[in-house]
Amino acid sequence: MRCDLENATIDYEELGEGRPIVFLHGWTMDRRLEMADYEPIFAKRNGWRRLYFDLPGMGRSVAKAGLRTQDDVLAAVLAFIEGRLPGQRFVLAGTSLGAYLARAVAVRLRPRVDGLLLRVPCIVADTAHRSLPPFQPIVRDDALLETLDAAERAALGDVLVQTPGYLEALRKKIHGFVAPAMAAAAPLAAEMRADPARYGFSFDLRALEKNFIAPALIVAARQDTTVGYRDAWDVLESYPHATFAVIDRADHAWPVESPRLLEALVDDWLARIVPAESR
Repeated sequence: MRCDLENATIDYEELGEGRPIVFLHGWTMDRRLEMADYEPIFAKRNGWRRLYFDLPGMGRSVAKAGLRTQDDVLAAVLAFIEGRLPGQRFVLAGTSLGAYLARAVAVRLRPRVDGLLLRVPCIVADTAHRSLPPFQPIVRDDALLETLDAAERAALGDVLVQTPGYLEALRKKIHGFVAPAMAAAAPLAAEMRADPARYGFSFDLRALEKNFIAPALIVAARQDTTVGYRDAWDVLESYPHATFAVIDRADHAWPVESPRLLEALVDDWLARIVPAESR
């Protein structure tokens, strides 16, 4: 399905019926990655209307002339939500840069957001100002990595857990979802990513997000060398009803190895989201 907006044409899918939950994927990714991680959880739970969509210039969505900054992307996201859920309350889940956008959506539409999930969240848009751990493999096996050809070694990047099982799970995620999404992303995405002034919001998100009282779940990966985990701790007090989890043996690709842990954390989060009518 498609939704035509002033600054973008958004391609999306809706699954299920009931309370709406909106998913925001990471930068240069597309909705298929969110669906792969969350549909095994939500498809067996009644009462959830899942909205998965591609951000402008990513997946099958198109960024129109004039969309140049993260503020513009946020405007498109807000317009899409208003178009599909006019005046309605909803739940929100964001991954990586999608979590950065989700925090801003929660600021702009706070009275309507009944819950917020931030997975491996981007807290600081400018990479130069992020607190990042150095890469250090949990399990090292040089002989295993040497079995990979140069192209696949480059595609997989740093391999946190160098075991056959982890390598196979990572390979499926990279080749099945990440690499195709990155290849399909419009040049605009790379241009914005390279310019901190365009990639980050023009406003102080950390000041505005304070005192978000709906149930939240913040899940950071202990070995995440992309967005880190310490920056997420710094915004915890802005979410007084948040569960905060830092997952060991996990990097930015989490949950490559532990999907059942994601499901358990999501189950707890959903149980804490009380019906809107009871508030």
